[in-house]
Amino acid sequence: MPSVLILNGPNLNLLGTRQPDVYGKTTLADVHGMCKDEAARLGLTITFEQSNHEGVLIDLIHAAKGTHDAIVLNAGAYTHTSIALMDAIASVELPVVEVHLSNIHAREEFRHTSYIAPVAVGQICGFGAKGYLMALDALSERLVTT
Repeated sequence: MPSVLILNGPNLNLLGTRQPDVYGKTTLADVHGMCKDEAARLGLTITFEQSNHEGVLIDLIHAAKGTHDAIVLNAGAYTHTSIALMDAIASVELPVVEVHLSNIHAREEFRHTSYIAPVAVGQICGFGAKGYLMALDALSERLVTT
């Protein structure tokens, strides 16, 4: 059964209470539950992680090689700043889907740049928590056809 690492970056532990007008009222625990249900429906196993620390995220990406078949990544603000995360993703050679709850392209100018996008197979943004399910669906199709 294909395995997907779902990795969440800084401040996502505050979902549901942090700027609900931008990020919604769904908590990270709710997102985890939604992902578990969708993964089961798709025949995937998932590991769900969150860290506010860039180095921890990099370590989890490195550890994914040989353990997981793909990664769903919501890198939060590190999307716009972290060349190190970009390099880690490129190094493990796993398909990665970048996810954002809000539409980063409709927000502040600095959010329009993603260091993750050049090494991801796709980007989903603006659909709230449903973006995670869309990412799992896309990866499921990709993993079955490769």
